[in-house]
Amino acid sequence: MKGGKSKAVTKRTDNKLSVKKRGAGSEKAGNKPAKKGKAANDPNKPKRPSSAFFVFMEDFRKQYKEKHPKNKSVAAVGKAGGDKWKSLSEAEKAPYVDKAEKRKTEYNKNMEAYNKRLAEGPAEDDDSDKSKSEVNDEDDDDDESGEEEEDDD
Repeated sequence: MKGGKSKAVTKRTDNKLSVKKRGAGSEKAGNKPAKKGKAANDPNKPKRPSSAFFVFMEDFRKQYKEKHPKNKSVAAVGKAGGDKWKSLSEAEKAPYVDKAEKRKTEYNKNMEAYNKRLAEGPAEDDDSDKSKSEVNDEDDDDDESGEEEEDDD
């Protein structure tokens, strides 16, 4: 009877372990299923504007590189920029905030135009199933067969 009892206990622990293994295995990066809902990036979509901090960092990087030309560490520049940003008063941050707001309004205008273009559909010719390269190839063929070009020998 001892053998039968131990088998039952191991089966129970195996079930517990298998549940834990499934949970742990799905968390690994290699075993993640691909996300289905995410669409491919559109290259025509406007890029999001920089925040006030990143507008500040554009200027700060130039100044920092002039003062420390031998420094190649990106982390050091970022750390120094972050410390400087924290030490600035609201009045000193104001020009960067203004620039960021201007970029944001420009971005919103561009996004509205982009969304209108998406709603209207593709602006290209839908009459032909051929790609632009195929159409261009046909144009090249017409030039070759229709007219003889002079070659310099």
